[in-house]
Amino acid sequence: MSTRRHLLLAVMLGLTLGCAGARPSEATSDEPEALTRVALVHGGAGPWAVAGYRMGDFALHQLGLPRGSFKLEVIHHSPAQVQYTCVADGAAAATGASLGKLNLSLVAAPAPEDTATTFRNRDTGQSLTLRPSASFVQRFRDVPREKLGEAGRAVLTLPDADVFEPVAP
Repeated sequence: MSTRRHLLLAVMLGLTLGCAGARPSEATSDEPEALTRVALVHGGAGPWAVAGYRMGDFALHQLGLPRGSFKLEVIHHSPAQVQYTCVADGAAAATGASLGKLNLSLVAAPAPEDTATTFRNRDTGQSLTLRPSASFVQRFRDVPREKLGEAGRAVLTLPDADVFEPVAP
């Protein structure tokens, strides 16, 4: 079997089995794995998809759920515009939520500033809603296509507060 096929199988196994261990730090510590997960779901690892990944990873740890849990519900609110919808793919990559499992949904929002993602533990009812931070939006709103990968890698190194913020209930 080729090295690429081994890597793909390892990543898919990781996505299937998940992991709910302690969150090592604010920034995602395993850069290659995070970028690979995002790229497998989204087709690339640009800043908005990586932000969604960071949000999903944070939410799993806050809700005490493993990746791939059917107990998790993810509802992404955004306008139907690339960048804002990319967040949903990143959240899916982090959490394992999907349309097919009926635990990921996209809800049309009227404006970019209404972009937010709600993560809910169906068993406990506990939820949190996160949105891209104002500094994130300003920094990554119009990244040229040829710089998307570089920008996505940069998002992995930023503190949580520079990527997303909680929305008050």
